Amino acid sequence: MRILDAFCCAGGASIGYYRAFPNADIIGIDIAPQPRYPFPIQVGDAMQILRLTEFLRRSFDFIHASPPCQHYSDLAKRNGNADEWPDLIPEVRVLLQATGLPYVIENVEGAPLINPVRLCGTQFPGLRVLRHRLFEANFPITDLPHGAHPLVFTHDKRKAHYGLLDQDTSFVQVTGGGNATVANKAAAMGIDWMNGHELNEAIPPAYTQHVGECLARTMAVAA
Repeated sequence: MRILDAFCCAGGASIGYYRAFPNADIIGIDIAPQPRYPFPIQVGDAMQILRLTEFLRRSFDFIHASPPCQHYSDLAKRNGNADEWPDLIPEVRVLLQATGLPYVIENVEGAPLINPVRLCGTQFPGLRVLRHRLFEANFPITDLPHGAHPLVFTHDKRKAHYGLLDQDTSFVQVTGGGNATVANKAAAMGIDWMNGHELNEAIPPAYTQHVGECLARTMAVAA
């Protein structure tokens, strides 16, 4: 299994796919150096690689793409500056469809994905993070039961549950502001190789392990 992780950041998605396909050859590409990315990586513009249709067909069996999310984020909507960030999803979709390969596009809620499945940390035993992410794919992804969200550890004394939760065991917030130690953020995400900034940008590997296992089932049926 040859997998390309486009816009890979520090590799949260890649590790999930590796757990689903333990013998996979995974390569990441990102515009910025990612010294803790756990697989071979090419530093460069992922959009340029995604435009190389014939190369992708020859070189990979599956492509995951996580285009920059700032254009679609709640923060950009609140600040009214979404247009300062690139809107890459429509072009990424066209480029991935042109390859004819299985693909996934991952992004935040509000992103213009087609019939996406939403995943949340509450759906995976062991995770302690509320991080909704959308996954569009050209193969079926099994939706998972999504129950009520638990309270999240907070340092905000205005919150009614301030002082009632232990950040070592409760759900925590993993964002730029944050409300927990880096160690607790890492434990909440199921990630042990990233720094705080990288965690803020990451998705839990459990999400893409689930997506990869769905792809594996689809491939087994088609074989």
